[in-house]
Amino acid sequence: MDHLEIKPILESLFFVSESPLRLDTLVEILPESNRETIFNGIRQIQTEYDDPSKGIELTEVAGGYQFRTKPIWAGWVNRLKKVKATKLTQAGLETLAIVAYRQPIIRSVIEEIRGVDSGSALHTLLEKGLIKVMGRKDLPGRPIVYGTTKTFLELFGLNTLSDLPTLKEIQPPPASEALPTQGINRDENQRTEAEALAPPPAPPLQPGKE
Repeated sequence: MDHLEIKPILESLFFVSESPLRLDTLVEILPESNRETIFNGIRQIQTEYDDPSKGIELTEVAGGYQFRTKPIWAGWVNRLKKVKATKLTQAGLETLAIVAYRQPIIRSVIEEIRGVDSGSALHTLLEKGLIKVMGRKDLPGRPIVYGTTKTFLELFGLNTLSDLPTLKEIQPPPASEALPTQGINRDENQRTEAEALAPPPAPPLQPGKE
């Protein structure tokens, strides 16, 4: 399989896939080709769809590649899909930001940073698939350890966690750009994630406290 054949094949695979396709997955699907040819084909597609006249782009997200509509056309896409945005409360946004930047993290540390109980916010984030249970920490009481999910990366358009903006880059953020808002609405007069993370690192855990 040469480079002339690989491009339309890859386009077809990206078009029908509902989730990002990893390079390793594509290599398994296309044993007739090789890793270098497939990777070059991906780059060719990305270059072609970078054209401003194209309404979609091949995005590197969550460790894979996926066709996505360009943000500039989101308003028209939402008219078709009648998307109902997922709303996160102030507590949810703050808790998600803390987990994202401080993971792996346990509930007691989150609550030390926020200064309030975070059980309800954690439950909501787990239900929405934005965070997950990564295990238990080797401390008295074996507290649960939380981290973000692949869904979190996909929703916020991140390839890896290293793509998260630094706190220096987001503090203080513009009033309308607190968190990436792809599919998430923010209530007015809420604190930003930078404010949620502003307190100094939490003090040592109390034995047995979750």
